[in-house]
Amino acid sequence: MMGKQNDVILFDGVCNLCNDAITFIIKRDRKNHYRFAALQSDIGALYLKKHSINPDEIDSIVLIRGEYAYTEASAALRIAQKMSGLWPLFYVFIIIPKFISNAIYEYIARNRYKWFGKKESCMIPTPALRDKFLHK
Repeated sequence: MMGKQNDVILFDGVCNLCNDAITFIIKRDRKNHYRFAALQSDIGALYLKKHSINPDEIDSIVLIRGEYAYTEASAALRIAQKMSGLWPLFYVFIIIPKFISNAIYEYIARNRYKWFGKKESCMIPTPALRDKFLHK
């Protein structure tokens, strides 16, 4: 994959909210920490299998950091930790019990298609961003 160990963010490639979130992260990833793959992609499936995450049960962004996989609010807060600007300050919310932070995350995730819409196919990165996306 890459020589340097990058964190990998797996996302719902057909979700408009998710695609906008990935664009948002890319713009704030000034130190080039992250690589991306759609949950629906072959490489996304490999990461899910490696971390024993059932693709039929995941309704979340997934952060792969080293040998660990994080989902839901835990993933989002850890992603913010390495972004530029004031976004790392949001990591302080990691102290909120998971059952509360994940309930909020899950509510948004359950309604994301209804509120933000859905694409027919996964996002295709521009040539300038192609190196940030993993593929087989």
